[in-house]
Amino acid sequence: MTKFPAAGRRSGSARRAAVLVGAAVLAGTAAVCAPGAAYSAPRPAASPPATPLAVTSPSPALPSAGSASAATPVSEAGFRDCPALPDGVDPARWRCEVHTAAPRLTMGAVSVQLAPITMTHAEGPLPDGGDGQVWGAMHTTPTALPTGPGPVRHLAIQPEYGGRSDFYTGRLSLRFRLLGPRLAPGCEIGASAPVDFRLTRSGPSTWVSQDPPLIEFSAYDDTFTAPAAEHCGPLTTVLDRRLGLPAAEGNLMTYDASYTFETYDRLGWD
Repeated sequence: MTKFPAAGRRSGSARRAAVLVGAAVLAGTAAVCAPGAAYSAPRPAASPPATPLAVTSPSPALPSAGSASAATPVSEAGFRDCPALPDGVDPARWRCEVHTAAPRLTMGAVSVQLAPITMTHAEGPLPDGGDGQVWGAMHTTPTALPTGPGPVRHLAIQPEYGGRSDFYTGRLSLRFRLLGPRLAPGCEIGASAPVDFRLTRSGPSTWVSQDPPLIEFSAYDDTFTAPAAEHCGPLTTVLDRRLGLPAAEGNLMTYDASYTFETYDRLGWD
């Protein structure tokens, strides 16, 4: 099951839910979900019996902008990026999960609402009893940055999967590609070492629909470190000054998201 820590003391609805083996997100250990590879996540400490998440009645209109529904509805993404399962697992006990987020990023001197991000992964029990995950795919588009002074103008930023994720206890690593007419093609923030996010939930999850399943949640991380830009050509130093990088503090990711899931047997992966 997926879980991630809530701010302060967890309520019953914030604990691991018997009705949900979810994509909830992102704030924990260094377990890695590499593309096409399964891993056994560390077992959490013993906890009280799980309490099902509180379920709200589906509403004809999703909450207004600024809430999780600001992300593109996950139902539009479909399950086309579901990864192949590890050998020997039960498709009926593995789920493909698709979640879409509308993150707002403050990193260094830049604050921007990023274009929606859609991520797909699979999770379920491994033959040895461990908790497994397999990364699927991530899709997004560039977001224009505010115009600033100096020679570095007309910039855009695009998150890319950084090669590490843990959707049980929650961790996500991203690189940020920087695009501009005077920047080298390989210009990135986090090129050598991706930016590690450990998101903390802002409140309980909300079930918008049960058939098909659609769950919304919000999270944030204000502890990550933003490295300097790399491989940007002669303007790298000027670019870092413009973006306020590197930045060890004052960074913030707020993360409003929704997700859906389906078991692999129902997807035809018998």
